[in-house]
Amino acid sequence: MDNELDRLLLPRPTHECGVFGIYGPEEDVARITYFGLYALQHRGQESAGIAVSNGKSIALHKNMGLVAEVFDDNIIDSLKGQIAIGHVRYSTTGSSLHANAQPMAFRYLQGMVSLAHNGNLTNASQLRQSLAANGSVFQTSTDTEVIINLIARYGQSSIVESIMKCMIDIKGAYSLVVMTEDKLIGVRDPFGVRPLCIGKLNDAYVLASESCALDTVGAKLIRDVEPGEIVIIDKNGLQSKRAVSSERQATCIFEYIYFARPDSIIDHQGVTEARRAMGRQLAKESPVEADLVISVPDSGTAPAKGYAEEIGLPFEEGLMKNRYIGRTFIQPTQEMREVGVRLKLNAIRSIVEGKRIIMVDDSIVRGTTSSKIVKMLREAGAKEVHMLVSSPPVKYPCYYGIDTSQREELIAVTHGVDEIRKYIGADSLHYLSLEGMLSVMNSPPSKFCAACFSGDYAIEVEKTCCGKSALEYDH
Repeated sequence: MDNELDRLLLPRPTHECGVFGIYGPEEDVARITYFGLYALQHRGQESAGIAVSNGKSIALHKNMGLVAEVFDDNIIDSLKGQIAIGHVRYSTTGSSLHANAQPMAFRYLQGMVSLAHNGNLTNASQLRQSLAANGSVFQTSTDTEVIINLIARYGQSSIVESIMKCMIDIKGAYSLVVMTEDKLIGVRDPFGVRPLCIGKLNDAYVLASESCALDTVGAKLIRDVEPGEIVIIDKNGLQSKRAVSSERQATCIFEYIYFARPDSIIDHQGVTEARRAMGRQLAKESPVEADLVISVPDSGTAPAKGYAEEIGLPFEEGLMKNRYIGRTFIQPTQEMREVGVRLKLNAIRSIVEGKRIIMVDDSIVRGTTSSKIVKMLREAGAKEVHMLVSSPPVKYPCYYGIDTSQREELIAVTHGVDEIRKYIGADSLHYLSLEGMLSVMNSPPSKFCAACFSGDYAIEVEKTCCGKSALEYDH
């Protein structure tokens, strides 16, 4: 895959990865993990991997590519055991390498451990330098390896105590699934930035980035892992330890806006429910006279339906999405950007021709894709195109595990709303307010991280993360 070129053409922020784990002595854990990763494929399309423990050793298979490209029946059949963890990855900088694929497996004083990570450490550079100065060896460019080295550093303690000590050192966003020969462990950072949930499948316990993966494998959602919590699953069942506390919770609001699958539930709130409520609030704040409402599929569909319901207009499928193309895909040249957009989306002329269209999307980052879609609708005969965005303008980069552009590349940093409207070619442009967006959530505004909109970073970011490259280390 030419992931470097692919990344240059991405119109939106991209999520880094998804994690999955299962403790199930009576289950086909590798195959269940395979299906769980399939359900989490939207969280990362660059590499995939599964590690399995049989109680004595850990077997690992990982490679570049989609889940279905990395695994086949023979590989899955060869991964025998009672515990498994899996990972799908998208890197944020240039480290699209096999060595950076996860899970990672290593041997330390207490035995073998495998680990998979979603998120980003904000003090990775400082820790990496300190560990290297004390003899640690690094084979990858990921901050996940920083966590591994810290666990090894505290190797005289039990694995749970080592992780607890590690959590004191590391800062940033992280949801981890960790596997030893006889334990499955789930960890969520003290702010709860990235999601992680617990499910039950017969007598087995399952951990996953999103509840949609639990649904896919037939597991029942029990609850979310709490911020700062470690859950330990072994032959004695599930145990919980409160490892680190924080002054506030800061769940990433972009999980609800765009990243999570619509059928997921995160921290007791359905993703579709949240998106639909954002659309209704957008209609209250910015009613527009038009003939119908359409969406930019898929994450724009729920807010578009909410907008249409609130304003009393019909919702139609005005843009057709090519279901055989994921969130990222390869294009041969920079000049093929417009063709790339048409590969993903095409206007349905019979729906939009001669109509005043309200088009709802979840966000505008660079604006390039929005301009091409507006042009596409006009070429299909739309009389007017009004763009409504179910989130505020993105003005700040994310340091917690999302690949946003350099700040100067974010269109809302350098352009006002009317300038953006002119750039994308819309008749009008309206964003949902920050206050309106947070007001429709089930939890108080203080429990969400909305730093990409407000610049209010919940977690300290070390200075080396704030240079020209938003994230020095990725995973």
